[in-house]
Amino acid sequence: MKLLISNDDGIYAPGIRTLANSLAEAGHEVSVVCPDRERSATGHGLTLHQPIRAEIVESIFHPTIKAWACDGTPSDCVKLALWALLDSPPDLVLSGINQGANLGTEILYSGTVSAAMEGLIEGIPSVALSLASFSYKDFQPAAKFANILVEQIAKKPLPDLMLLNINIPAVKWEEIVGVAITRQGVRRYVDVFDKRIDPRGKTYYWLTGEVLEDVEPPTGLNLPQNLPMDVHIIRKNYISITPLQYNLTYVTGLHDLSQWNFTLP
Repeated sequence: MKLLISNDDGIYAPGIRTLANSLAEAGHEVSVVCPDRERSATGHGLTLHQPIRAEIVESIFHPTIKAWACDGTPSDCVKLALWALLDSPPDLVLSGINQGANLGTEILYSGTVSAAMEGLIEGIPSVALSLASFSYKDFQPAAKFANILVEQIAKKPLPDLMLLNINIPAVKWEEIVGVAITRQGVRRYVDVFDKRIDPRGKTYYWLTGEVLEDVEPPTGLNLPQNLPMDVHIIRKNYISITPLQYNLTYVTGLHDLSQWNFTLP
């Protein structure tokens, strides 16, 4: 398959090297376009008020891989790849492997998921891959599963246009219990700002926070309650696959608001 790979951890991150190299070694045609530095938690931001530059990168990836480092956001990278750098569209867009989980409501901030979402917006099936640890450095199990997934999609394409948000537990391959299709949970943070004073006496803040995972999603989302939530299943060492779309319309809200009547003066 022809694959486009991006991320938000930057061109030198071990996750994207492991993913891209393993897929190239499996015989896929791989192109990499990703940020030239760390761009985590940038969401779906685009660069509009300055030019975007992309430089060809050599000697980092497998010799068959074409790679560019871009000074824009993760979404910039995918958009630039699809409209300016690649000769033809890829069969699949992949983003990752991210250092750290992207679960529940975190996906709204995630540059990893946003890069994949940009592919989806352009009509290309997409996959976001995240390793559920900020410190665990073995990306091989996640890359191994990515190869299995890509081969499955090549043989049996996704039934509809969607983004698969995949989180892989930070354990050895033998310790992964299985694969679960999940619904998006809630992973909120109790935001805490650490107030500090710089050497010149000026106040600044570091955003920290305490994560809350045992929060039930709002009722009325019309989601099958028999499916586990991503934030719960990852703790049991399952690989979590959550299908996403970019249409954020709240169906129950549409029904409820249709009863409203407005009289304009």
